[in-house]
Amino acid sequence: MRVHHLNCVSSCPLGGKLFDGQTPGLLRRGELTCHCLLVESDHGLVLIDTGFGLRDVANPQSRLSTFFLAMLKPDFRAEMTAVRQIENLGFGASDVRHILLSHLDFDHAGGLDDFPNAAVHMLQTERDYAARQKTWLDRQRFRPQQWSTQHNWTVHRQNGGDAWYGFERVLPLADFGDDIAFIPLRGHTFGHAGIAVRTDNRWLLLAADAYFYNTEMNAQRPHCTPGLAFYQWLMDKDGVARRRNQARLRALCNDPSASDIEVFCSHDPIEFERLSGRSPGVPAEAWIGR
Repeated sequence: MRVHHLNCVSSCPLGGKLFDGQTPGLLRRGELTCHCLLVESDHGLVLIDTGFGLRDVANPQSRLSTFFLAMLKPDFRAEMTAVRQIENLGFGASDVRHILLSHLDFDHAGGLDDFPNAAVHMLQTERDYAARQKTWLDRQRFRPQQWSTQHNWTVHRQNGGDAWYGFERVLPLADFGDDIAFIPLRGHTFGHAGIAVRTDNRWLLLAADAYFYNTEMNAQRPHCTPGLAFYQWLMDKDGVARRRNQARLRALCNDPSASDIEVFCSHDPIEFERLSGRSPGVPAEAWIGR
């Protein structure tokens, strides 16, 4: 399987280096990616997370909360949406057969509308809790305005088995066997999951929002920037579980017997540039890596 790395609209919070660790100054806006994957296979295209979508770009005030728009200041560019990048790669929206969502936060599910014919998969716990709209913060982060394709949603239950390097595994796509799997990583949300994809010579694990900054996976001195540490705390649904799963991911990243696994998160621009080979502000195009 061939995998493309897509940054589907960056978020740009005020605070610069306090968030991304590299933008100089505190009065400049940082850059956080929304790292998604496009998987090419003999069974069609699979999109893993969607980032923001065209409707978010066109009218963000009607789709997203004022709270998060002010905090994150997304760099709304239509060419950075998943559907436009997929078109740049020579495909169309209708070629995307399946979408796997790590969770239903607004910056991961905003592009669902752009793929009206795709089957959408997530863990059942995520769908059930997000639909409750229980707290004020839930109503800011889980946006039903983005869920026009609910008739295409399929939810998957955790079964407590199918171990993947010591983690539970849920297999959502029969055609792909065990080559694509949800890896439940409760914490950021109750139904949050990483998504593992097996390529020819390694596994890719998009850990989504299980962590936010690359050095959190450092074995000796794990570190997160102050801005992102605060954001993780703010968004926690189960902080104990998040920290436990971070520790498990850190152990995986530093396990010599798991050297064939590439672990990365959704919002770290350093990881994105390393894996994609391009700046986060540059959309994928057909000539890149083809």
